[in-house]
Amino acid sequence: MDAVVQKPSKSDQRIARQSLTSLDRIDSKIYKNRKSVAIEVTDDEVTHVEIPVSAFRFLKFILNNMAQGKAISLVPEESELSTQQAADLLNVSRPHIVKLLEEGKIPYSKAGSHRRIRLEDLQEYARSMKMDRSEALDKLAKEAQELDLGY
Repeated sequence: MDAVVQKPSKSDQRIARQSLTSLDRIDSKIYKNRKSVAIEVTDDEVTHVEIPVSAFRFLKFILNNMAQGKAISLVPEESELSTQQAADLLNVSRPHIVKLLEEGKIPYSKAGSHRRIRLEDLQEYARSMKMDRSEALDKLAKEAQELDLGY
């Protein structure tokens, strides 16, 4: 199951900021060896829920992004993505993703006529591109210094 939280409203952002303040206080009190956190949920009745510390910290991550007005996508690691989902994650066009697939730069499988991309393959491609960009920028900066271009 994939979960997407659309761009939060101003009201949601405000609530997320307020929640983060309380959660930060709680987080600072969690011991290193603690495995879970008890939280209380109220609606018509009070319910106590125990969640893993890692889930608590992930909740803080989600609220932090919401407070900043960012949308969140939660995709299980073993997921297979459509070309449009892959394009959205890399912030490129769908035709560009299709081109990368056809060039063999990202592995994929076919389900009928639809291409499916494993999330971890897409993440590996993104890491590789990030490293390539970093190396290219380092090379350009070094050349600029050697040519005394003032950078």
